[in-house]
Parts: sequence; C-alpha cells; structure tokens
Amino acid sequence: MGIKISTDEIKYIGLFESMTGATVKDCIFEDNKNKIVYVVKEGDMGLAIGKNGANAQRVKETLNKPIDIIEYSDDPVKFIKNIIWPVKVKSIHVSERKDGKKIAVLDINKKDKGLVIGKEGKNIDRIKNLLKRHHNLDDIMIM
Repeated sequence: MGIKISTDEIKYIGLFESMTGATVKDCIFEDNKNKIVYVVKEGDMGLAIGKNGANAQRVKETLNKPIDIIEYSDDPVKFIKNIIWPVKVKSIHVSERKDGKKIAVLDINKKDKGLVIGKEGKNIDRIKNLLKRHHNLDDIMIM
C-alpha cells in the first residue's frame, strides 16, 4: 500500500527538505487545523529541528502555518511513542484480532488521555491515520 501525497504536500516536502536538510518520508496537510505534519526519516529529527529549533521555526515562518515534526521508525511501538511524545507511555501492545485487523493498545496515565485524544478527537485521528499509512494498523485503543 503506497502513501498518497497531494501536489501541495509535495511542495511542502521540497521546501522542508531544502530548508532543513532532513529527509521527509511523509507529509500531511491537516485542513481542520491548517497545520502541516512532517514525518522525517529515522535519525533526521535533529536536522529537522535545527539548533535551538531554528530550522523548524524558519519553515514555520516561511509557510505561515504551524508544523509538527515526527520521527519515523520501522518499529510501530517506537513510532507511536514518537507521535505522542512528550506523553509517557506505560506500555504499547500491537496485536491482530480474529477479524484480521491490527490494533495498538496504549497504556498511558489518565491525566495524559486528553492530550493524546485531543480536542474533538483530532489528535487520535492523526495517530490512526499515520499508523494506517506507515504500519497498516487499523485502530488504536487507549487504556
């Protein structure tokens, strides 16, 4: 399953890579928040952010939009931790249900649930979208 990227997202990737030197694996423009989410290659987070956040800030100012940067990982557990950082995770289990759907079960502190779910479920929707795109996970449950 390939990742579909729009023409605008391709432009955002080009701009980000030329300004930071980091390699972008995915880019999602979130209309509902007018925000751009970049998924950078594992190990490129430092380049993407830059010294004292300078690269990320320059991209943000150039686009005049808020951005989020997430470091990719081939390991779905590590990728989930990267997506919801700085929220501390007690445990994450990825399993396949009898119907063949793959789900991730997160155990986090109750006080962090709201952060992970987000206003009107926007954060959890982003998490589900990223996990579907990169690890073919169908759902996520928060304990």
